[in-house]
Amino acid sequence: MNVAAVSCNNDTMTEEDDEKVALHAYLEYQRAAVRAIVTGLSEEGWHTSVVPSGWTPAGFVEHLGGAEHHWFQEVIEGIESEPPMDEEYEPYDPNAAFVSDLPSSEILRNYQDECDRSDAVFARVAMSAKPRGRHGDDEVPSVRWVVLHMIEETATHSGHLEIARELLDGQTKLGLR
Repeated sequence: MNVAAVSCNNDTMTEEDDEKVALHAYLEYQRAAVRAIVTGLSEEGWHTSVVPSGWTPAGFVEHLGGAEHHWFQEVIEGIESEPPMDEEYEPYDPNAAFVSDLPSSEILRNYQDECDRSDAVFARVAMSAKPRGRHGDDEVPSVRWVVLHMIEETATHSGHLEIARELLDGQTKLGLR
């Protein structure tokens, strides 16, 4: 990523605005890396685990969409999401392997939709604002903290996905770095 391209030359921009633009660019860069890594992966590969813990690329990308929803909609906006009234619904289990039976096209569409909703939330709030919601029992100090967490979360799982992709079909250097 060209970090110089992230800064703004507008004289009306505050330091917080400049920081917000930069952090959004870093977050979007990590999201784009995730999409680049899984693009072209076979449907079978999406649903194949190559690690003892059992997670799959489909599960990780679905998890990232869920993380976008949780942190931006539920924590920053304070919107309480109702679980689906589906008998097959299983509540989030942080110790379970991330897997999904959904087709890759649906997972990618959902991920992009959640990223778009996250961007809309982020555009409306100040970096120093206190989120309206909570993360479990924990209060979250600021929107800035949420965005930094999502950059870390997305980058971490991007690395996991890149390793899985190499193990699945030999493709390397797909993560934009």
